[in-house]
Amino acid sequence: MDTKKILVTGGAGYIGSIACQMLLDRGFEVVAIDNFSTGWEAPMRYLSSKYGDRFRFYRVDLIAREDIESVLKKERGFDGVIHYAAKCLVNESMEEPQKYFTNNVIGSQNLFSCLIEADIRNFIFSSTCAVYGEAQYIPVDEKHPTQPTNPYGESKRIVESILRWYGDLNKLNFVILRYFNVCGASEDGEMGDSKSPSVLLVQNAVRGALGIEPFFLTCPKVNTPDGTPIRDFIDVVDLNRAHIMSLEYLLRGGESTIFNLGTGRGSSVLEIVKTVEEITGKKLGRKKAQARKGEYAVMVADITKAKKVLGWVPKRSLKDSVESLVKWYKNHPKGWRF
Repeated sequence: MDTKKILVTGGAGYIGSIACQMLLDRGFEVVAIDNFSTGWEAPMRYLSSKYGDRFRFYRVDLIAREDIESVLKKERGFDGVIHYAAKCLVNESMEEPQKYFTNNVIGSQNLFSCLIEADIRNFIFSSTCAVYGEAQYIPVDEKHPTQPTNPYGESKRIVESILRWYGDLNKLNFVILRYFNVCGASEDGEMGDSKSPSVLLVQNAVRGALGIEPFFLTCPKVNTPDGTPIRDFIDVVDLNRAHIMSLEYLLRGGESTIFNLGTGRGSSVLEIVKTVEEITGKKLGRKKAQARKGEYAVMVADITKAKKVLGWVPKRSLKDSVESLVKWYKNHPKGWRF
């Protein structure tokens, strides 16, 4: 089989860099683009040294359409695109909504236009469960109404709508992946989350347990058994495996569709804290910091459709995720800032 060439946007970020590694390990040729506003050049250099000419990366800002066009002129013959690049902080989106509608919506539309002109049709969109807003029923399936409660979720819903129009008009073939809360690091512990502090609970709890940074509870009080939000935590390797399986699904001629990605199980914030304490043997404080805005009480995925259509099932447990993060942070306590 011919080597397939894939464009990965946001390839220098936490999830995108691990996706690049997994694609390369599966024999794909990968070109990553990133504006490095939140991503890092270090993982890109690491992948370049490990995989040679099967991996290349470019500094590209999706807001600058000419940046995208330049890469597509230089790098021809893409078989598909995985679009991770986005601003993704719920609290920040409540404070600076303009940043989210500019970066996430306009950047994505620039990318769509360039891909259509270059006749690149297969597209995987990294979306979010934030498009659903407050859950009207649990677990949440793909038919659940989309009523975002923050600009981040709204920006993703807008992009989904644009993408569906391009699908209906036979311009793009797509899979939209609405994923839930991400945790974990690569299986070898060499790729992980470098945000400092991370906005992701499990990462922050592990960092706190290892004494890298103080840990604070930033969740609002909600109507759950222990008063803290309940979320569905999916490992980053399982998440990216679903992206790759979705890409392969499109390459086989699969129809455009939407999948939820989670585990189908929910854990509260305090349950996560206790799990990290058990695995690390370290006690975490329960000090509270300013509560994040735009949060909701419960969000758990129904992943029946992804199991049925893709044959995808999550393989890594919460314990696996925590252990991989411990390994990552012990080797890289400051992330990619060596």
